[in-house]
Amino acid sequence: MFKLAMGGKVFHAPLRDPKRILDIGTGSGIWPMDMAAVFPNAEIIGTDLSPVQPTEVPPNVHFLVDDATEEEWMWDSDHFDLIHTGHMTGSLPSFRRVLRQAFKHLKPGAYMECHELDPKPKCDDGTMPPENLDGGYSAYAIHDWVDLSVRSGRQSDPPRQFRIAHRIAQWMKDIGFVDVEQRLSKIPINPWPEDEKLKAIGAWSESNWLDALSGWSYKPFLELGWSKPEIEVFLVDVRRSIQDRSIHAYMDFYVVTGRKPLPNELKTAS
Repeated sequence: MFKLAMGGKVFHAPLRDPKRILDIGTGSGIWPMDMAAVFPNAEIIGTDLSPVQPTEVPPNVHFLVDDATEEEWMWDSDHFDLIHTGHMTGSLPSFRRVLRQAFKHLKPGAYMECHELDPKPKCDDGTMPPENLDGGYSAYAIHDWVDLSVRSGRQSDPPRQFRIAHRIAQWMKDIGFVDVEQRLSKIPINPWPEDEKLKAIGAWSESNWLDALSGWSYKPFLELGWSKPEIEVFLVDVRRSIQDRSIHAYMDFYVVTGRKPLPNELKTAS
């Protein structure tokens, strides 16, 4: 889905013969394996909390169990040519802190690239019902799902940031990245668009939502004190809203790149 939204690309950073690439929160490991075909001479490492990646992978791809929130990473400073994150919404107490650690471990002149979906639904033609701002439920259950997920993130111990995509570019600038670029595209919630490319992206989006919704919902809502039956009853309405073609909703997909400055650029800036 992200690759379609990026015009068939898996990255946008202007890389030149990178030697070391890190993917934080690699999940299934699909991104490192895609990158291995583009840069066969680079060492590409994917890290995650669970070893769920395949064992048969390109020879230049390696997967490690590692926690990016740890104070010390296992690599030296100025080590990587590219550090990538994707789909980390709701996963971290502080995404900004991970960006700061990444900055430390990038070589001068190297890049950070983040691919994140902002889960708050938007609509341009008035077909989406408004949020219920009085504390009750709205007529469009995705609104409520996002609000509850945000609330759970704030109440968890430690708190988790649920909406991060729209803040990454500013965080990068605050940390010291230069040449920060933000690319924004639309991810339809389902295949409602007439445009064939957006329709295909929407089909992937709908499948992604329906397959993953329970997995995304149980831990946050149980932390809010809900029972499993209560969660499943609520998710019936969420699934119905995801599949409603009459509501032309979409979510913003952010691709943000930033570069660690070279030493002479730091001197010039000072």
